[in-house]
Amino acid sequence: MKKWMLCGFILAGLAGCGGQESKAFRNGASVKRLDGSTITSEEIDSTVKRVMRAGKVTGVGLAILNDQELVYLKAYGHRSLGKNLPLTEDSVMSAASFSKVAFAYMVMQLVEEGVLNLDRPVWEYLSKPLPEYSEYKDLAGDDRWKRITARMLLDHTSGFPNWRTFEDDRKLHIHFEPGSRFAYSGEGIDLLQLVVEKVTKKSLGTLMRERVFRPLGMTRTSMTWRFGFETNHAEGYDEQENALGPQRRLLADAAGSMLTTPRDFARFIEAVMQGEQLRKETREVMLSPQIAILSKHEFPPLSTETTEENKPIRLSYGLAWGLYWTPYGKAFFKEGHDDGWRNYTVCFDDAKTGMVIMTNSSNGEGLYKELLETLLKNTYTPIEWEGFAPYEQKN
Repeated sequence: MKKWMLCGFILAGLAGCGGQESKAFRNGASVKRLDGSTITSEEIDSTVKRVMRAGKVTGVGLAILNDQELVYLKAYGHRSLGKNLPLTEDSVMSAASFSKVAFAYMVMQLVEEGVLNLDRPVWEYLSKPLPEYSEYKDLAGDDRWKRITARMLLDHTSGFPNWRTFEDDRKLHIHFEPGSRFAYSGEGIDLLQLVVEKVTKKSLGTLMRERVFRPLGMTRTSMTWRFGFETNHAEGYDEQENALGPQRRLLADAAGSMLTTPRDFARFIEAVMQGEQLRKETREVMLSPQIAILSKHEFPPLSTETTEENKPIRLSYGLAWGLYWTPYGKAFFKEGHDDGWRNYTVCFDDAKTGMVIMTNSSNGEGLYKELLETLLKNTYTPIEWEGFAPYEQKN
């Protein structure tokens, strides 16, 4: 067992190991970037601290992977400005939509075991027609719900909005033929959560703990708030660095309730890169294009504006992961966005290199471009499509 995993087990519920991963890099070692060049820990530190100041970002948790293994992990800034507490590698933060890829990892285990079929209409797993559930009564009269599959829910082609609360009438609607185009949808992930809980007869929190968090040693990760998190958690901050507090989620939501730490989520990304807990064929399906993306922007999801700009990188969506191609091979990525929290991760399969950025600031997205380009030499990120305006464009 790796030392940093053992440390996580021993100190579960406490403040953690104190950043042992980055100790060697403080002595002058270097991290390998996509183009084969290297960057020292001192250069990483100076870059992160500079862009944090310029972008007015409260705290950053940064992880870098080389050869599919975690080689750099460090936290910067504060988890609480009011109490002058530093952010640490074991501070509990909101994962936001990072939750979706962790959920998908568990779902793919169920697919592998034959518990769930990606292409079977999901309502067939339920005890009654979908509109007879109170959460889905709005779909009565639109039979397209009968065609929605788990694959469509994971690759965001169900036709649902991101959230029904954004609809004029605050009701759930299907906006296009299921499977025909990409439109990011938290509603779709929540429907799959319902199906998974019904078919397994277990709660989401239990499934994630048994199948993902515990096997991977993610000792400070949960789909809901735990008492042990009180000792070391981050507060979220808005654009003016006003405190929004932690997210003490009480209900498990596959679309966004996961609470995790930079250390734990880096461990998850390491597992995804190495293909732990999944057969090679299953992982390949998860990280293969399901739908080409032609939309001008990711948000608002239901916009019909299209573009050819991202065809050179073959922008597409797999099962819960975004995908694009570069001279360094395929990249898979995921964003996490909530009030006071901005997260991003990207991994390159062929180069076996990846990065995790977690922030407790609504300004966090402004750092992505410079961190990705300077620390990883990744100039291919679809920044405009994702809506990540660099901090210098906001100031």
